[in-house]
Amino acid sequence: MEITSRSLWTLIHGMGFGGLYLLACSGLLVEFYKRFISRTGSVIEDDGPFLKLYLALMSLFAWLAVLTGTYVVYPWYRAVPPAGAPDLTGYPQRLLLSQVTTTGWHSTGMEWKEHVAWLVPITITMTAGVVARYGSSLRSHPRLRSAVLIAVLFSFASAGLAGFWGAMINKYAPVNGGTTVTLMKGETR
Repeated sequence: MEITSRSLWTLIHGMGFGGLYLLACSGLLVEFYKRFISRTGSVIEDDGPFLKLYLALMSLFAWLAVLTGTYVVYPWYRAVPPAGAPDLTGYPQRLLLSQVTTTGWHSTGMEWKEHVAWLVPITITMTAGVVARYGSSLRSHPRLRSAVLIAVLFSFASAGLAGFWGAMINKYAPVNGGTTVTLMKGETR
């Protein structure tokens, strides 16, 4: 099994950091429900440090996803082909823009990823700060609690859409190239 180094970085960016972030978001929503919304849920008051650590790790995953996407994968996506290049498979952005049927994947999908996806780590970092500051007393601040929940939902939805666009763009115009990385050697016949 082989993969190119650029494809591996794309995988680390999307399925690694992005996927872990999305999974953590669903866990956070359950935890918020259990702690702050449910009237019957039993919350251990001493596990406040767990939620703070959980949010810190979520913030880390969100920042790593955005930073690897912006500074590692995106420059390969935007690579400019030499003049008159007949094959655009090594130039994903130009490949998408070369056909009317795939232009939307760049103009809508990548534009979303370029701009709105940056709000994901910003909102989850804000959430981590508010939870670190207020802790379990967030229960007695319903408006702030609602604002935090809306921020988490926005972050989750934005990350999910960014992941969807990234998967679709990678399907039509994958970022390939670089050195070949052998993941596993098969048997010879």
